[in-house]
Amino acid sequence: MPELPEVETIARALRTGAKETIEIVGREIDRVELLWERTLAEPDARTFEQIIQGQIVEDVGRRAKYLAIQLSEDVLVIHLRMSGDIIVAKEPTDEVTHPRLVIHFKDGVKLYFNDPRKFGRVWLLEDTAQLFAKLGPEPLDESLTAAQFHEMLAGRKRQLKALLLDQSFLAGLGNIYVDESLFLAHLHPRTRSDEVSPVQAEALLKGIRTVLQEGIRRNGASIDWVYRGGDFQNHFNVYQQTGEPCPVCGTPITRIIIAQRGTHICPNCQAHFDSLIEG
Repeated sequence: MPELPEVETIARALRTGAKETIEIVGREIDRVELLWERTLAEPDARTFEQIIQGQIVEDVGRRAKYLAIQLSEDVLVIHLRMSGDIIVAKEPTDEVTHPRLVIHFKDGVKLYFNDPRKFGRVWLLEDTAQLFAKLGPEPLDESLTAAQFHEMLAGRKRQLKALLLDQSFLAGLGNIYVDESLFLAHLHPRTRSDEVSPVQAEALLKGIRTVLQEGIRRNGASIDWVYRGGDFQNHFNVYQQTGEPCPVCGTPITRIIIAQRGTHICPNCQAHFDSLIEG
């Protein structure tokens, strides 16, 4: 599933034309084709087709793992889920294999929501407040301080891996960036959040931001057949590096299961959980 850096990369490309993408800001919508009705979460298909027609794209942003396309009257929100992708093209392209929604602009450019597994969802909303109400703070928001983050951790009694994956706690992180962040902070993913010290909380927040910023700089990670064009997968420290030497100490990276998710750690650098048990 695309995580914060991948969605941010897509948003920037749609907004600015980066990564050889055709920008969509300023383009007027002529019509839409809804090819898989369940892709549309809200409103109903007929209303969607009527009210989106003639609207102009004013901006493209992101909230957590959601794309938020600001139109002249409403906001088009897209969650890519497991296999969604956005492709913008003037001519037919082989990249569009499973189109679920096609937006036709008046100048002939088309935006395709391509989604082989059909888990992605689209909303057309006047206000996104209700949809985003349960999301936690953005990890890159400078107003989130280390002290506040420590209070957030202390207020929960959950293992760090599961908690950081919880979008209501902190928005935008997924399996890749949680594993990499915990490694940078030298914290075991089974460590309970209320046992994290202020110093450790500061290190973890710094690790999260470092990993996300590097992911964005490298256009995200391309590790499967869905997301295209990222380079961050070539710079993983622990994620999917099972058996490879830790870049810090040389200990082989280990894969364990936490919260029903494959989790990658250095058992030497991230030994805090074991030391807490022994203590």
